[in-house]
Amino acid sequence: MKTTFATLLAFSASLAAAIPLTSNLKPSPLKPRQACENTATSRSCWGNYSIDTDWYETVPETGVTREYWLSVQNTTMALDGYNRQQVLSFNGTVPGPLIWADWGDNLIIHVTNNMENNGTSIHWHGMRQLGTGEYDGVPGVTQCPIAPGETYTYKFQATQYGSTWYHSHLITQYGDGLQGPMIINGPATADYDEDLGMLHLNDWSHTPASALWDTAKLGGPPTMENGLINGTNTFDCSGSTDVNCVGGGKKFETVFEAGKKYRIRLINGATDGHFQFSIDGHSLTVIGMDLVPLVPYATDSVVISMGQRYDVIVEANAATNDYWLRAGWITACSTNANPDGITGIVRYDSTSTADPTTTSTVVASSNCGDEPIASLVPHLAMNVGNFSSSAVTKEELSFAFGDHFTWTINTTTLLLDWTNPTMLRVFNGESIFPTEYNVEPVEITTADPTWAIYVIQDLTGFGITHPIHLHGHDFWVIGQGTGVFDLETSALNLVNPPRRDVASLPGNGYLAMAFKKDNPGSWLMHCHIAWHASQGLAMQFVESESEISATIADTSILTDTCAAWSTYSATEVWAQDDSGI
Repeated sequence: MKTTFATLLAFSASLAAAIPLTSNLKPSPLKPRQACENTATSRSCWGNYSIDTDWYETVPETGVTREYWLSVQNTTMALDGYNRQQVLSFNGTVPGPLIWADWGDNLIIHVTNNMENNGTSIHWHGMRQLGTGEYDGVPGVTQCPIAPGETYTYKFQATQYGSTWYHSHLITQYGDGLQGPMIINGPATADYDEDLGMLHLNDWSHTPASALWDTAKLGGPPTMENGLINGTNTFDCSGSTDVNCVGGGKKFETVFEAGKKYRIRLINGATDGHFQFSIDGHSLTVIGMDLVPLVPYATDSVVISMGQRYDVIVEANAATNDYWLRAGWITACSTNANPDGITGIVRYDSTSTADPTTTSTVVASSNCGDEPIASLVPHLAMNVGNFSSSAVTKEELSFAFGDHFTWTINTTTLLLDWTNPTMLRVFNGESIFPTEYNVEPVEITTADPTWAIYVIQDLTGFGITHPIHLHGHDFWVIGQGTGVFDLETSALNLVNPPRRDVASLPGNGYLAMAFKKDNPGSWLMHCHIAWHASQGLAMQFVESESEISATIADTSILTDTCAAWSTYSATEVWAQDDSGI
């Protein structure tokens, strides 16, 4: 069967067999949408709200709860025609089932760990978890891992809207397939006819990522055999004597109708790979990044780093033909054995079965960072307000060798205790500080009541760009460049700078970020290259510590999950051998 956007959407619309929704949802009170209905010609509308609504301060109270069930499974699959063991999936699919809601809806997501010999925890990437930090899904920070046979129920409100994903946050599990798409419907900054849903771009190895870690932890990233688009691709098995090279892989396909405009939601879910997405013969209009709507801009390709998302609109204005859709592996950033073959197909004729003969006019990029910063203008303009020099904290990135290679921030590397997460320690009144690794307090002060400023300075000399992700917040990218940061002389942009949840730390350079002290909790900040996260390139914030306990609505899920994990880990097969994330 061909894997298409239509297949994905049909699947997501009929999830009863896989992830049943509640069948008696209350009608949304947002009936005044008739005054501003979201249609193909009015995508900026959303009932009583619009693209101009400040979603950090105002959230629709829809009265709707969306309920999902996810089963974490370990299985054998041939996603690209190579039969691979230890593929991790949600409900038997890679990527997992679509989780969707409307802006303001409440989500209840039951995650059951049906693996035999591993724990897990699931992170809802980019969701602020405002007042619901115990559901952020980070082992050792917000919860204990979910033991085999156990269930953890995540509950939170969709206070933002746009395109994101969910994935395991334990060891390298999302690199083995444990990730899925998440759409929160809301207004947009440009009109389009059809929403084609999420498009996962991934690297893919025929060896489990958990096994590749034995090589990666020594410092050098392994080269993977292939890549996937929405969980599928082809691999050349001709002449192979490997019994697992069974063939039968399929290219991702979708069909365009001439004259229509399509929204595509791009995700880089790779373990270690940068993409330059494009479609032969078509231009792209970018309307959003991460969960932040943008002033639209036109381009022929989009550079996407790990963990990032971009929403693009493509107009079907080319001649009737078949066209290559290209993930666009950027070879200057990392290696892959099939860099030019990570492709899909756009057809204007649904009956066509031919491979495209089109060629790309896109100039291959060597950019391992972000899209041009001048293009990334948030539609909802927000400036960074006043802050003192005492609000600025500089973090120095370096490295060390012990049993294996580790990244260090201010000389220490992250090493989490899965059995005693920070969230539970705070609730129990345990002392958090000082710590043996990177945990820092973020507190409201008289001098700086609103803004926290963090600058990460790369002192390694390696020249490697790192995609940095912050949990619990969007952050303002106020500085990003090569060389050494100096508060007095380095250029800072405080006037509506890019705002997102993953931004690149340039190799041998710095990333300066600002975020508001408005979400008490225990939040992780880390590199989204999976190998680097496992090697400890991460730190943790404890924000407004005295206010955290009051935000925890269900302490029993924390204590019960930790009790189950303690029982399991006493006889666990695989002990923790990385940072814990």
